[in-house]
Amino acid sequence: MKTIRNIIILFLFALSAARCSFLDVENYTRDMQQYDSIFLKETTTKQWLWNVYSSLTDAPAFNSGGTFYASDEMVWNDSEQACQKYHNCQYSSSNQLWEDRYAKMYIGIRTASIFIHNVAKCREVSQTEREHMEGEARFLRAYFYYTLLKQYGPVPVVPDEGQDISLDYNELAIPRASMDECVDFIVTDLERAARILPTEYASTWIGRATRGAALALRAKVLLYAASPLFNGNTDLFNLKDNEGRTLIPQEYDASKWARAAAAAKEVIDMNLYSLFTVRKSDDTVPLADNVPTANFPNGAGDIDPYESYAQLFNGETPLTLNNEFIFMRQGGSADVNFFVGRAFPYSHKGSNDMAATLKQVDAYYMRDGRDKDQSSEEYPYYTEGFTDGSTNDPFVPSDCHRMWLNREPRFYASIAYNGCVWENGTADQSLQNFRCNYYRAGQDGKQLSRPYNYPLTGIGIRKYYNPDDSWDTGGRTTYKPQPEIRYADVLLWYAEALNEIPEGAEYTFNNVITDQPIVVRRDVAEMRKAFSQVRFRAGLPDLSDAEYESVATFRDKIKRERRIEFFMEGIRYYDVRRWKDAETDENEPIMGLNVDMKGSGTQKERFYTPTPTQISKVFMAKMYLWPFSDAELQRNTKLTQNPGW
Repeated sequence: MKTIRNIIILFLFALSAARCSFLDVENYTRDMQQYDSIFLKETTTKQWLWNVYSSLTDAPAFNSGGTFYASDEMVWNDSEQACQKYHNCQYSSSNQLWEDRYAKMYIGIRTASIFIHNVAKCREVSQTEREHMEGEARFLRAYFYYTLLKQYGPVPVVPDEGQDISLDYNELAIPRASMDECVDFIVTDLERAARILPTEYASTWIGRATRGAALALRAKVLLYAASPLFNGNTDLFNLKDNEGRTLIPQEYDASKWARAAAAAKEVIDMNLYSLFTVRKSDDTVPLADNVPTANFPNGAGDIDPYESYAQLFNGETPLTLNNEFIFMRQGGSADVNFFVGRAFPYSHKGSNDMAATLKQVDAYYMRDGRDKDQSSEEYPYYTEGFTDGSTNDPFVPSDCHRMWLNREPRFYASIAYNGCVWENGTADQSLQNFRCNYYRAGQDGKQLSRPYNYPLTGIGIRKYYNPDDSWDTGGRTTYKPQPEIRYADVLLWYAEALNEIPEGAEYTFNNVITDQPIVVRRDVAEMRKAFSQVRFRAGLPDLSDAEYESVATFRDKIKRERRIEFFMEGIRYYDVRRWKDAETDENEPIMGLNVDMKGSGTQKERFYTPTPTQISKVFMAKMYLWPFSDAELQRNTKLTQNPGW
């Protein structure tokens, strides 16, 4: 693991070095002869490519604020009250709250385009390697456009041909392309990339774009294009370019779901990726009786669902043994551990200012896959009382509220409930295995002396935490990858897209690589094959036939599964928007526990009363898309603002 970590650190150092050196190159960007000198040499050519990769760090991430903190899955108790401002729509074209990344994505697009048009000049590397590098640049350019598309909607597409690519973005005035034009450009780049990229690299280059990454991002973009926000959304009829052309398709097109399904199927059919699992051991918690005991992926009989999900994110397993991550964002170590440090208890030198919402907690299933409001006698949901020595639950120690009992494994890998154990493994022995409590005036609860260092909901977050992580003196943290696209996402995209294909309709597309036909239709067997894998890895039973057969019911199941599976991966914010669910989901009050109650007497039980947080919440239709900044509107006179701003 240490070797892989060092490899990635070296790669990131190269990216950083390239970024600095590129500042020197920028002074000569109008001199095409300078490009000749750069791209004739292997060293400077690769350095330019690493610089394109470095723009990934400008896309929103854990420590960059923005939309990551603006969903309904968590709240951030920060002194700048940024979370409050997002939820109250206290941002505008003149106040972006955080550093505007719109122009930075176009810097990445521009540097990628220059590379694409010049890499053929480098004769110090083989044609195969030149093609691989061109594929990487095309993937990255597509990624930057996708980042813009999901936040702003249709954006200007810089012409790939017939445009002086040496010009700075500030010197260009380009109108917004339509949604379909944006998608077609991105997809074309990704298809060209997929045809020339390798399926994998040597372990020394983990993190570089591959054929699978290009095909997976293509599926993701097509899924966005098929979703209600961008597919026949008449609410956005007034989103127009500078000549009055409507940019969002006004007629619903079911074939877009089929195209997305076929794209996801291409990734699945590569047979390179699989859900990460950990083998069962003597310590594995027994499965509920209704969970199939066949070997994974046909059941969960041979795996440990808790460790499978926890180790996927916490850095316990070397990346070379993890076939679920299709693409990881560079800079992941700093970003992920930044987040873990924010969530770590204050009593042991964490910031302790990030919290899961009660809404997120209530989304998790009971251990047998039932809702908490319909829990079984074997795995009941309790609304009162505390555990004692007779409690038979391997995840919940004594003197914890019984509402935490009997939950599915992903709950315990993700949620830091009041009284849970933090191993703090690399700290001094006397500081290990401490129990955090969030009662008022408690060690990690609300206190007047530190108004921002407690979880606003009384519910903490453990996802990405490794038992060896410690912020105490002498402690250290474990390297963790930052997932961008993983195989669980592809499986759920596939199931979601198939579900939306009209009954009886059938579509045929050609495989990008093999040119072989891919036939897709609403096939329950295919939906089950994809969806059940995610459920079994989580130690949950499969859905019933009736749940698969109902389009509306399965759509709801997909949405809930994505909420749980991708908690704190920066996905929820965009999911509720592409589904057009934000006006419902994000207009609900942010609920938590009663953090003003102490952990003694009658107050101890009252702490667990559902209570609105101090953060109010509002969602308006205009918030589906972000506003362009005033500065961008002034720079690009052909750029039109999003509706409502």
